[in-house]
Amino acid sequence: MWSRLSLQNRAILLMIGAIFCFTTMDALAKAVSLREGPLMALWARYTGQMIFVLILVAPRLRTVAKTKFPGFQFLRSLFLFCATATFFTGLTYLGLAETTAIMNINPVLITLGAAIFLGEALGPRRVIAIAEALAGALIIIRPGSGVFSWPAIFPLVAAVFYSSYSLATRHIGNREDPWTSLLYAALLGSFVTSGMVLWNWQTPDAVTLILMACLAMIGTIGQLLFIKAFSAGEAAMLAPFAYSSLIFATFWGVTVFGELPDFWTAVGAVVVVGAGLYVWHRETRAAPKVAAAKVPDTR
Repeated sequence: MWSRLSLQNRAILLMIGAIFCFTTMDALAKAVSLREGPLMALWARYTGQMIFVLILVAPRLRTVAKTKFPGFQFLRSLFLFCATATFFTGLTYLGLAETTAIMNINPVLITLGAAIFLGEALGPRRVIAIAEALAGALIIIRPGSGVFSWPAIFPLVAAVFYSSYSLATRHIGNREDPWTSLLYAALLGSFVTSGMVLWNWQTPDAVTLILMACLAMIGTIGQLLFIKAFSAGEAAMLAPFAYSSLIFATFWGVTVFGELPDFWTAVGAVVVVGAGLYVWHRETRAAPKVAAAKVPDTR
């Protein structure tokens, strides 16, 4: 089944899977932050990922640790840590769906950045899909409402760093082992948060420890899917599917934190899903034509 899908459809499914894992991780991070503070959530996120990766690649750690792009791997790690730190901090002040909605200006930044820095095509259909998805996000957050209080600066800053991380990941693409990128993505955050936790250690209870372990595991899976998605598909093509986080975040907000969405949140979610389906439809139709164009004429 998987092998019969086009490369574009594989990248899209990997991206949606990654976004689902990320929003699940965010829900767990919010739960940990409310119990122990955002620092413990950050430490679990990065140190947990580092431990999981080291265990899984132990037989070939020397090979995985070798990178062709040390500078970009450092930047990726820095960008991701800054994005996660500001986002998790925002979760302590705002609802999960609200924080996610504000951060979701990042697909626009990714699309523009991919065109400017990576030379990816920015056709009118992709622009329309991005604009439609952004409109859906704006319907949800409704500028001028109470969502835009001072804590909104945290997810806004997170969006800038996350977009930078995505573009750096796309630049490396499939030229690096995904496990190498996964290892270095957690490296900086693990060292920084471990040092901070040592000076502010408070032993968490059993429930918090379970939440932290789940956060680390799901975050690691999400990062692996994300790296594979950007290795297989263009950043501009994948960007609209980042808006699916609005749907997942709303679901976790309702089921876990009792944050009931209103009518306009539902309307915005429908618009966002429509944008994603439009891109999926266009890329699926375009894929066979591109493949055919690359086949030499042997007549």
